[in-house]
Amino acid sequence: MTTGRNVRVLIIEDDPAIRRFLRNTLRVQDYEVREAETGTEGLGLAMQINPELVILDLGLPDMDGMDIIPQIRQSSSVPILVLSSRSDEAGKVMALDLGADDYVSKPFGVDELMARMRTALRHRLASEGSLPLFASGGLAVDLTRRVVTVDGAEIKLSRKEYDILRELVIHAGRVLTHRHLLRVAWGSETGVDVQYLRVYIRQIRQKIEPSAEQPRYILTEPGVGYRLQVLE
Repeated sequence: MTTGRNVRVLIIEDDPAIRRFLRNTLRVQDYEVREAETGTEGLGLAMQINPELVILDLGLPDMDGMDIIPQIRQSSSVPILVLSSRSDEAGKVMALDLGADDYVSKPFGVDELMARMRTALRHRLASEGSLPLFASGGLAVDLTRRVVTVDGAEIKLSRKEYDILRELVIHAGRVLTHRHLLRVAWGSETGVDVQYLRVYIRQIRQKIEPSAEQPRYILTEPGVGYRLQVLE
C-alpha cells in the first residue's frame, strides 16, 4: 500500500548506503525523493524544490547539521526529521530547540521512521488547517471551548495544566523539550526548575491517563521532554 502520495522529501545525508536505503524505501511508498550529500547542496535544494519534509543527518562532511536547521527555519516551516548517530540527550535537545520536529537515532527501523514521518506530515497539515478539535483514543480536546474530555467525561484542569496540555496537543506527535514547555507555561525557560514541569505533567496524567504510571497519551522522552502520542 502506498502512502506518500507524491509528497516531496529532501534527504540530506552523506552516507551513500543510507541514502540508497531511504530512497528505495520511500519511493516504494510513493514519496518523491531528492537527495543531497552535503549541507551546502541540501540548503540549495531546499530553496529550489520547496520540500514537504526534510530528513537531515547531523554528521555532514562540510558543515554541522545543527547549523542547517536554523537556516531552513529562516524561510520555511517544513517538518525536519533528524537522523543522528549521536545518542547524547543534549544533542537531541539542541536539535529540537533549533527547530527540528523530531529525531530518529541510528540505527533505526523502517516502521519507526515511517511512523515519525507520517506524524510530522500530519502535524503540518493540522497546523495549516488550525484544527480546533483534537482526539487521540479516548482523549478529546476542544481548543475553541477549552474543554477536555476522556471517554466522554469532562476533565477539570487548572489553567497551567491546560496550557501545557494545549501545547502538547497543538504539536501532537512531536517531542517538546523541557525548555519549550517551561517557556509556554511559565513565560520563561530560566529561573524555573524543571521539577515544577514534572509535577504538572504528573498531575495532568493523573487526570487523563488510565494509569499515570503507564501513560498512553503523554510519553516521556528521557532527558529531553514530552510527546503527546496520537492514537487511532
